[in-house]
Amino acid sequence: MLSIFPTLLAYENIAPFLLRLTLGVIFIYWSYGKLKTRTNSKEVFWGSLELGIGVLFIVGFLTQLVASISALMLVFHLIEKIKQKALFSNGINYYFILFVISLSILITGAGSFAFDLPL
Repeated sequence: MLSIFPTLLAYENIAPFLLRLTLGVIFIYWSYGKLKTRTNSKEVFWGSLELGIGVLFIVGFLTQLVASISALMLVFHLIEKIKQKALFSNGINYYFILFVISLSILITGAGSFAFDLPL
């Protein structure tokens, strides 16, 4: 493969690791907001689910399953934004980027420093 920086290709498993950490931190942050307010049982359920997803992303366990669940959740966030006619807002861009990151992790796997075994 032709590359400007061929020595960096030795660290290609670091990219999914960094993406995984980013998603994990974001999901934990979302869950904190929902679990802190505890307005209703629906919010507590979604906050607990997001907390579990975030922790599993950071640890790197069941990564592809968690990535598919997070991608599905992010599709619902995108649909909500489209229903609100916020098609070109910053919110939809944010959810779209997170959706693409989830798909990337789903396809490439957990990367380095994960408990998942390569299949």
